[in-house]
Amino acid sequence: MMQDLLKHMDKEKYFKIIAERLGHHLWQVENTVRLIDDGATIPFISRYRKEMTGSLDEVQIAHIKEEYGKLVETDKRREAIVKSMEEQGVMTPELNARIAEAVTITELEDIYLPYRPKRRTKASMARENGLEPLAIMLLKQEAGDVALMAEGFLNDDIRSVDQALQGARDIIAEIINEDETSRKRIRRLFEREAGIVSKVVKGKEEEGAKFSDYFEWQEALRKIPGHRYLAMRRGEDEGMLKLHITVDDDQAVELLSSHFVKSRHPSSSQVREAAGDSWKRLLAPAMETEFRNLVKERADREAIDVFRENLRQLLLAPPLGEKSVLAIDPGYRTGCKVVCLDRQGMLLHNETIYPHPPRNETALSVKKISTLVDSYRIEAIAIGNGTASRETEDLIRFIRFDRDIEVYVVSEAGASVYSASKVARDEFPDYDVTVRGSVSIGRRLTDPLAELVKIDPRSIGVGQYQHDVDQPRLKSALDDVVISCVNAVGVEVNTASRHLLTYVSGLGPGLAANIVDYRNENGPFRSRNELKKVKRMGEKAFEQSAGFLRIRNGINPLDHSAVHPESYPIVERMARNINSTVAELMQSDELRSKIDIKGYVDGATGLPTLTDIMQELGKPGRDPRSRIKEFRFADIRSIDDVKEGMVVPGIVTNITRFGAFVDIGVKHDGLVHISQMSNRFVKDPSEVVKLHQHVTVKITGVDFNRNRIELSMKDIEREASNN
Repeated sequence: MMQDLLKHMDKEKYFKIIAERLGHHLWQVENTVRLIDDGATIPFISRYRKEMTGSLDEVQIAHIKEEYGKLVETDKRREAIVKSMEEQGVMTPELNARIAEAVTITELEDIYLPYRPKRRTKASMARENGLEPLAIMLLKQEAGDVALMAEGFLNDDIRSVDQALQGARDIIAEIINEDETSRKRIRRLFEREAGIVSKVVKGKEEEGAKFSDYFEWQEALRKIPGHRYLAMRRGEDEGMLKLHITVDDDQAVELLSSHFVKSRHPSSSQVREAAGDSWKRLLAPAMETEFRNLVKERADREAIDVFRENLRQLLLAPPLGEKSVLAIDPGYRTGCKVVCLDRQGMLLHNETIYPHPPRNETALSVKKISTLVDSYRIEAIAIGNGTASRETEDLIRFIRFDRDIEVYVVSEAGASVYSASKVARDEFPDYDVTVRGSVSIGRRLTDPLAELVKIDPRSIGVGQYQHDVDQPRLKSALDDVVISCVNAVGVEVNTASRHLLTYVSGLGPGLAANIVDYRNENGPFRSRNELKKVKRMGEKAFEQSAGFLRIRNGINPLDHSAVHPESYPIVERMARNINSTVAELMQSDELRSKIDIKGYVDGATGLPTLTDIMQELGKPGRDPRSRIKEFRFADIRSIDDVKEGMVVPGIVTNITRFGAFVDIGVKHDGLVHISQMSNRFVKDPSEVVKLHQHVTVKITGVDFNRNRIELSMKDIEREASNN
């Protein structure tokens, strides 16, 4: 745990640093960190420990955890540096104090740089040849003949004055490079003035056409959007572009010279020349690498934030709920894979129909669909949005059923990944990938969260440049989003899959499997307390998970709510005080209105928790997600049908920093650039649209060669109910 790593660290100092960085009270940071160190999860802390954190939300708690983690890593690096310098025998009380006060890795590395073991350099070879005293003499810049100075250092290896002076300058160049003030000055110059330049690799103009926007590109580094930098980096990685981060050479050399050149003596010219060499050979490449990494980190953070928000919206998409569903994975030559699922999502039937070319068995397909709808009492039909989706939707809407059947087009993103996964093989060992994919489409309609947690979030395809960012960091961030969403909705413990249970606060794969095993052996859980009988379900795991696990029709009505078992005595006391039962209290607004929650405040429970309890009593187990709505595309089928000026309905399929992609039903998503999202200035597209939102867009441009469609939402009223 973090506390073990920080045994040598002044924790109070770091709590203060985090509080100042994030704008929180010291006690909020301290309590949050101590809860995390004690094994509490972010969803649990934000939901059930509001008094301790001052009602910090999940995002704020995550930021505290992230900042604390950075300080842990900084302290580990600090210890390694101290150990190295002590082993070298170069540690002094002054250096030790400076290392102790350093707050960032960059500060530590600047202090350590002169003492870091390094490969043989020009400077080290010059020192081996006895030229360091000459370098020190030149740095003092006293009056005198530099040639005469250099003659005193000639030997078998150094045979000329020029050679001696060159070696001395190599040593001075390294001293300048390793000087903290020099690096800080150049770093500030890069922060203010650095530009990024992108050029096409000679001869790659045709092959790299998709990067043509960046064949001749230049802009200020501090202003470059993350998505643009990642696009350029991809072009560089593919060998199509050359990137450079630069500042004005003369300005950089002058900054170094102004710090080191102290007089007008001949020796000063040697120092100035060394400063120029230090910049060109050492500092410029080092700073370019440093700022490449900084901008990449910033771009990664931006891209991951976009992916996180998109994933959250996708996972919390409106569910249809428990309905009997017929799901179709459309296709032409290989046919449409059809499955029938019961209200719990269990597979009842599967077969293949061929309504489209080349077989065109339309009448037979209509008859089969009608029969299946009747036989399995189907209430809704889910159609995958891939190949032949529009044609299949037309077919289904053509059929006259004997009752109202809701029809939905469902995103297939990641379905093929799921259908070939171990999770899918374990669920359906006797069926092939096509059946598994169709089942996934149907289940995504009834409960997108429960189905999508089975897929690696990176395979869902809602983000920007997700394959170009730091993959461990991306995975960690997306896993946190999945955990957050699962716990925000809550999980019905008697029907949840092992995979869904894995993401419940405090559980994980082992306990999730044990819960399913217990359920299979003993039947449905009747109470939350019964969870304590599950193998390896300790007090801490129960504390962290119980409030997020729901038991419908259990012994205690509170077990179907988000009220934590630790608060049951409070609710029971409330009921007794108004001569009611807990069940009656949960069913009656009038009874709840008689309760003054201020009378139940004590040392452990404050108004934030009591307010949550009262809200939950009024809506126990209610799904926080909105209701799903049917949608129909306009009567256009391909990009050839698209004309400028058309106003058509669409569905938002992806949101990036530069705009939103919208499916208008022609197999190629159009782009609403951020500048076309509203008549007002828009800083972030997610302020205007949400994933899977139904919108109305105007077609402003069509590039048939590149299959690109430009869209606008200006002056067009969106469906208010989908905001």
